[in-house]
Amino acid sequence: MRKIYLDQASTTFPKPVQVPEAIYRYMTENGTNINRGGYEDAYSAEEMVLETRERLCELFHFDQCENVIFTANITTSLNVILKGFLKPGDHVLVSAMEHNAVMRPLRQLEQCGVAFDRIPCSETGELLLEEMEQLVKPKTRAVVMLHASNVCGTIMPAEQVGAFCKQHGLKFILDTAQTAGVLPVDMKKMHIDALAFTGHKGLLGPQGIGGFLCTDEMAQKMVPLLSGGTGSISHTEEIPEFMPDRFEPGTPNLPGIAGLHAALGYLKEVGISKIYEKEMELTGAFLEQIKGLEAADACRNSGDGDGRLRIVGKRNLEGRTAVVSVQPLFKDPAQVAFELENQYGIMTRVGLHCAPSAHKTLGTYPTGTIRFAFGHTNTLTEAETAARALRELL
Repeated sequence: MRKIYLDQASTTFPKPVQVPEAIYRYMTENGTNINRGGYEDAYSAEEMVLETRERLCELFHFDQCENVIFTANITTSLNVILKGFLKPGDHVLVSAMEHNAVMRPLRQLEQCGVAFDRIPCSETGELLLEEMEQLVKPKTRAVVMLHASNVCGTIMPAEQVGAFCKQHGLKFILDTAQTAGVLPVDMKKMHIDALAFTGHKGLLGPQGIGGFLCTDEMAQKMVPLLSGGTGSISHTEEIPEFMPDRFEPGTPNLPGIAGLHAALGYLKEVGISKIYEKEMELTGAFLEQIKGLEAADACRNSGDGDGRLRIVGKRNLEGRTAVVSVQPLFKDPAQVAFELENQYGIMTRVGLHCAPSAHKTLGTYPTGTIRFAFGHTNTLTEAETAARALRELL
């Protein structure tokens, strides 16, 4: 049975062929470290890392490549940012759709005197901008927000939130896990002070590499979460004050950076607008073919009526990514997900997707949903097969 991978929001697959080739080439032809060796191969590796920083700056419209920091993943990045920036007594705002990559660090910080409030969102996951003003307090320091929901794909109004932050003297911290490489992100236009990214999703790179970009002002207000050898100013035991060394102790994931370097080259060549267009084509076809399964509005809460499932979030292509969650009304989601793979080879993600706050907002907690996430490597036939499989199973 041919497998159909529809878990692209978790990690994109397959990767562009350039990515594994770049990793293999680095591991077999170079393999050196950076900031340590005083020889040609080490300098060559450093050039590759620098060019990767530059490519990320170009992608996110940022002009300080030394302020591109590499970490293991976006969760690490958000921990470094939040725990380095926030102090006891501080208050932040988050959306009601946040992932646990934001919420768990904030829960930890809450025990140390940091407070937060959730900006309400609609039942389709849209941020209620008009509610923000009344939530700002004298000690509010930042808004921390994902750019798009990993549960239902709803895109947040980052530009408007950034303008709000600028108007109120707040820092804007954006989680681009679901949008980097798929949607345009402009740090200057959106007034973003710190942007966290991961390499293995829309950026099409390997797992184990992520990072963040931040302004000088933001960097100066952040205390490094990790410290250690950097290969620079080795005569002192103090943490370097300059970037990126201030936030990059230890040996970096150079094979991962090599893969990300190649992935960013591929993205530039293909164009993220074309990738998004393809993903929306697949999402539109899937939504159109499952709408007939959905219960009428009046029946959704009770589970009565002719409908067999609920489409969670937006039911059209406006303001969304290629993530579609559905909630079966008469069958257990986990059982349906199992049958999708067992009978049709369709791989999805089922459950709460590390985002209980989002599911509470969307009305799908604690049961969760089945998530279909399309990528530009998927085909129209695969999207249609997934829709047909739902019709047959439900």
